[in-house]
Amino acid sequence: MTELTADLYDEHGEDLQSVATQFQSLGGRARFSGPIRTVSCFEDNALVKSILATPGDGAVLVVDGAGSLRSALMGDMIAESAVANGWAGVIINGAIRDRVAIGALDLGVKALGSNPRKSAKRGFGTADAVVEIDGVSFIPGRTVYCDEDGILAER
Repeated sequence: MTELTADLYDEHGEDLQSVATQFQSLGGRARFSGPIRTVSCFEDNALVKSILATPGDGAVLVVDGAGSLRSALMGDMIAESAVANGWAGVIINGAIRDRVAIGALDLGVKALGSNPRKSAKRGFGTADAVVEIDGVSFIPGRTVYCDEDGILAER
């Protein structure tokens, strides 16, 4: 990512949606962008794990975990898989775990916080559908931009 989100917003204005929720930057890469892929799940990370185990080709996985902080939707092993498979980053509307290890990886990670508790592994949820977080629609195939200032998504 070459341009900062503030500069992108100045240039493109309302063509971009800005997420007001204050996500924490938890990965080793603070600035990242890429085509959007999505998962919607609640306290169950089986879909997150299976998708991040496939070629990412520089994409960003946006995970709508409904804001739950009761269990982690990604840990260090899943994050390592994402790096190995070429994902640019992961945005999680929920919690992660293993934040020190994830912070050392070359992966952009935005999440609400952390919790050491593992999530369920039943495989419930949907993939590659439009998800909405804080009034912002994340549309698969469109681009998302993340840096220290926040998250922007193409309309």
